[in-house]
Amino acid sequence: MTDFEELIHRLHRSGVDFLIVGGLAATIHGSARLTQDLDIVYSRSAENIGRLVDALAPLAPYLRGAPEGLPFRLDAETVRSGLNFTLQTRVGALDLLGEITGGGNYAALHRHTITVVLFGVPVAALDLDTLIRVKRAAGRPKDLEVIAELEALREEQRG
Repeated sequence: MTDFEELIHRLHRSGVDFLIVGGLAATIHGSARLTQDLDIVYSRSAENIGRLVDALAPLAPYLRGAPEGLPFRLDAETVRSGLNFTLQTRVGALDLLGEITGGGNYAALHRHTITVVLFGVPVAALDLDTLIRVKRAAGRPKDLEVIAELEALREEQRG
């Protein structure tokens, strides 16, 4: 089980620029679905990548689903050379996303966020309209399943 509180506190304390997308963002907006991982879009600035790597290092991040013993080290060079990483850490699953389909990167998405307090700290999460748009663009069955619920939540909020 993922310790969302530990991950969010660790990122916040380290000053990482990130925003919440995916299942936890849906939960923030009232979705009843449970999620197993924390999905974040992170700023790709050199300074932020450094803070991100430093924040996660004590959690022994490893590529989720990769064979045991595969050489992998989450460091600044790795993050700069890559974009999106699905990780398993000592406290659970974390998806680091440099950009997402239908939404773009941190800068493009940040103007489509709301600020909420989770576990006592302010965090940015995708607003409901943008969350619906990116889930539709992703087109995965699990994303398409939640769209109807999110649209109903949007209507309820507006109504």
